[in-house]
Amino acid sequence: MSTPHIDAVKGDIADTVLLPGDPLRAKFIADNFLENAVCFNQVRNMLGYTGERNGKRVSVMGTGMGIPSHAIYTHELIHNFEVKNLIRVGSCGAYVPELKLYDIVLAQGACTDSNYARNFNLPGTYAALASWDLLYRAYNYCQEHDIEVSVGNILSSDIFYNLDDSVWRRWARMRVIAVEMECYALYCNAASAGVNALTILTVSDNLSTGELTTPEERESGFAKMVEIALSLL
Repeated sequence: MSTPHIDAVKGDIADTVLLPGDPLRAKFIADNFLENAVCFNQVRNMLGYTGERNGKRVSVMGTGMGIPSHAIYTHELIHNFEVKNLIRVGSCGAYVPELKLYDIVLAQGACTDSNYARNFNLPGTYAALASWDLLYRAYNYCQEHDIEVSVGNILSSDIFYNLDDSVWRRWARMRVIAVEMECYALYCNAASAGVNALTILTVSDNLSTGELTTPEERESGFAKMVEIALSLL
């Protein structure tokens, strides 16, 4: 049945969903990577599509920016539409100089400055990790196809414009290699429900070197991570 945020019924959404933050990136993926794609959601312009890739059903849907928005959509996809595999495909800012623009990052784990894990009433600090099977297969795909990839710990931050410009350096000292704004919620929601999750990121800028991409490049220039995600079908 429909939710306040997703106008679909069971069966409209595949077991595996790719999750870009930008709904226009979801449309780009549906138009360029899927066959017979049908739009299942336009509520709040958060576009969602289901189509086929090499004969297998797959969906793609935007989630918006930040942990609160991402948490809403992934919760509903898991609990209302029984999605089993959730793969975030997004951009990240690199914290280490060895990461170049358009490099691929597989998020083994996510740190955060958010209080989101309090929702689960745990007696400590939760370490949010990717599903090993998806991480392992994504890494092997990259190795087999000569795609340079970095696997490591990232930060899911609630703050885009941080007034303390030393924060990223302190995370980098702990070998946190990149920052984005959604992964921690995804890994928490998936773990709590016993489903699979992985975050695949493309470097859009580097805080260490000052390099950055344009919004247009971020919308349509990240084909490599989409191919990796679709290989997991």
